[in-house]
Amino acid sequence: MISISGKKWVERKVNKNLIEKIKQDFNFKDILARLIVLRNYDITEINNINNSLKLTNIFKNNSDFISASNILLNSINEKENICILGDYDVDGISATSLLIRYFKHIKQNFFYYIPEREKDGYGATTKLFQKLISKKPKLVIMVDCGSTSNKAIDYLNQNNIKSIIIDHHEMNKPYPKSSVIINPKKNTDYSEYDYLCSTTLTYFFIDMVILKMKSKFRLSDFLIYVLLATVCDVMPLRKLNKILSSNVLKNFKMENNLAFKTIFNELSLKKKLTVEDLGFLIGPIINSGGRLGYSNYGVELLTSNNKDTLQKKTLELINLNNKRKKLEKNILNEINFTKISKKNKNIIIYHDNNMHEGLIGIIAARLKEYFNKPSIVLTKSNNLLKASARSTKNYNIGKIIKVLIDKNIIEKGGGHNMAAGFSIKKNNLRLLDDFIQKDYLRNNQNFKLLFKYDSEISASALNKDFYDEIDKLGPFGNDNELPIFLIKNVKIFKPKVVGENHISSIIKPSSGRSIKSICFNCANTKISEYLLSYKKKINIIAHIAENSFNNKKSIQLNIKDLFLSGN
Repeated sequence: MISISGKKWVERKVNKNLIEKIKQDFNFKDILARLIVLRNYDITEINNINNSLKLTNIFKNNSDFISASNILLNSINEKENICILGDYDVDGISATSLLIRYFKHIKQNFFYYIPEREKDGYGATTKLFQKLISKKPKLVIMVDCGSTSNKAIDYLNQNNIKSIIIDHHEMNKPYPKSSVIINPKKNTDYSEYDYLCSTTLTYFFIDMVILKMKSKFRLSDFLIYVLLATVCDVMPLRKLNKILSSNVLKNFKMENNLAFKTIFNELSLKKKLTVEDLGFLIGPIINSGGRLGYSNYGVELLTSNNKDTLQKKTLELINLNNKRKKLEKNILNEINFTKISKKNKNIIIYHDNNMHEGLIGIIAARLKEYFNKPSIVLTKSNNLLKASARSTKNYNIGKIIKVLIDKNIIEKGGGHNMAAGFSIKKNNLRLLDDFIQKDYLRNNQNFKLLFKYDSEISASALNKDFYDEIDKLGPFGNDNELPIFLIKNVKIFKPKVVGENHISSIIKPSSGRSIKSICFNCANTKISEYLLSYKKKINIIAHIAENSFNNKKSIQLNIKDLFLSGN
């Protein structure tokens, strides 16, 4: 079926025998069993649906974690000065904040540094360590960075400074000669956990140290930082992350986390925390400091217990995020989406010398969402172009970085499956475009761009019980997306523009109750044209969500696409 937005939608194929087996074995309803089979849940994920599984340290016998914890314990016992170097995104900020919280508790000598995006560049560099060495650290712990910083690590070794790297970005041999590298992306016996972000790895690392020191620090109080980083770094909410997300949200109490409580108070929010809040509200606020030249602000917020500091940093970050939103809107308004579409390239490459360097990642994400294609956005940075990339599941953008460096197409860079960053000379831009388009085709020769829905359902089935069944699979996120359904033969009533880009309406089936709907960020699209003016019966593709307003909850459709009846 071809939708009015030009997308080809098909229903996901499912093994009906497996559905029946799941229903019988676990006494689940049909829709729940169907979604479990479609998502290929393992037995642990299935058991977690109706049971709270305990989160245990899976790395307690791992040699990298044991070696790293022994190095840190020795530094603590010797009262050495320790440097924490974190990336400027939510993952790096959260991992840094966990270490700071622990070091403050045990009164350890330390200092931390979050690089400024434009002044320092990304991650661990020799130039940065030449500056930080003046504070005389004996150990440097790098979180969410360092995996490709061979020269920087060599510099530390030359100055007899130990180092621990805790990271999840792609790695290539020869590895940096760090004292210990904790990274599932290297050739290791724990590569099956390559879906964990750096904050999760840091959490388990600190947990080992706490056990060895018999410390009374309540690390579990900060599990919410692990989930925040997991969601904001778009890690799969599957397997261990699925158990983590379920447990954290179930047990989280807003009054026990001053940073989140202050943000909610400033935004006048009185609601239960959700994954959506982490990804679309709190995450962007914390990220805004790193995007706009105030990279320490996020760490200061997540590590403070002082009400005045929390209030000040929250207001500053909210203001920065509002500024970021305005800049982002202006940039998106200037992009000619039609022109990009007509080029019909498999990978979008967009270059604008005047774009703010801190926003290229967000714009890349927006282009990826709009075209459903890997997207690279570049802007001028001193004598080079700086690039940020966001990718789709069928193309690992992080792996191609090493190849591009080896072929002298780019200067330096790093990343993981879904995101990457790099620097390139302007005169190599055409070379990059040519190489990466061909590489995509080589890796996706048989790939067909199809959009899939989980099942066709009747509008009359849309009620609270149906929503509650679906919600048992939550929290939803990357690789555990909200189920999406085809609903046929409905009419659209009372459409109106909400905010600047959204359209709300009432969906009326042939029989049964009407249901509220919203279509986010669809203004000035084909979908909006039909929502606002089409009077005949139509078919819709939508998520089913719960809307809370004035403490009243109701079922709502989040419309993703439309079909003309009979198509």
